[in-house]
Amino acid sequence: MDGVAGRARLLALDWGSTHLRAYLLGADGVRLDERDADAGASTMNGDARAYEAALEDVAGHWLAARPDLPIVACGMVGSQHGWREAPYAACPAGAADLAGALARVDAGGRTVAIVPGVSCRGEDGVPDVIRGEETQIVGALAMQPDLAAASTLVLPGTHSKWASVEDGRIVRFSTYMTGELFALLRAHSVLGRLMQGEDAPLEQGFDAGVRAAAGSAGLTHQLFAVRTLGLTGELAPAALSGYLSGLLIGSEIDAALRARAPDGAAAPRPLSVALVGAPALTALYERALALRGVTSVRRLDNTAPAGLWRLAAAAGLITDLEGSP
Repeated sequence: MDGVAGRARLLALDWGSTHLRAYLLGADGVRLDERDADAGASTMNGDARAYEAALEDVAGHWLAARPDLPIVACGMVGSQHGWREAPYAACPAGAADLAGALARVDAGGRTVAIVPGVSCRGEDGVPDVIRGEETQIVGALAMQPDLAAASTLVLPGTHSKWASVEDGRIVRFSTYMTGELFALLRAHSVLGRLMQGEDAPLEQGFDAGVRAAAGSAGLTHQLFAVRTLGLTGELAPAALSGYLSGLLIGSEIDAALRARAPDGAAAPRPLSVALVGAPALTALYERALALRGVTSVRRLDNTAPAGLWRLAAAAGLITDLEGSP
């Protein structure tokens, strides 16, 4: 069989709320091709036909050439309002636990295996969940095996996740609505009125915001300073977005570090952090962590394909298909 489809072993789908990203993976999970579409789960309204149509649109040409390809998907496609709900696996959860709890849905005679999310309860007793990030964590551990023994993985984004991994399993995590708050405050609050547009570089004012977040005034009070510093001219309009970003990210990091401090200690034990996400965003987190004295930091970009490959292998979905190496 000719072409990249002939060398494919897996169709991997990272199906979030707003985007669908499809990866054609070959031997050892090597990316042969990829496509994306604005066909996120939030646009589907739980309609199975819409999901089938989106899959056909983004990957139909691959599947026509290789109808035997296994398909595995992660993200909001497995939510309560997704294509088929994949119930949360409870912490501690690793690749084997997730692979053993895959949900399955029929797609025009093909089976799509859907990765479950993960749930836990925080020390405050409040439930927390991740969906999609568990696959990125599995991928990060596959790409950087030394992280498996004991590490902290931070996945910045709309809802940032701080996950503790031990012996290759997610043992606990916490969510911070940092990205969503930033977007809401910049676009729909009084704080955004003096700011420059969305293209304003966040590096300006960022460090000052991170440092301010360490104060004892409280975040809701500190946020109003984004407006007053602009009104008084102490911060230029171009720096206000960065200052807001620094306040929110700094507040998130401070809370996460306190949660990881031993009982009675004023500071966390020495921490090794892996940041997983878009390079521009992980760079900001690395910068903020350095201002808090955390310098043992590594950055990983898109780990979802590696995670989907690892989970498909653990579930026995990857076999010696005709035409594969």
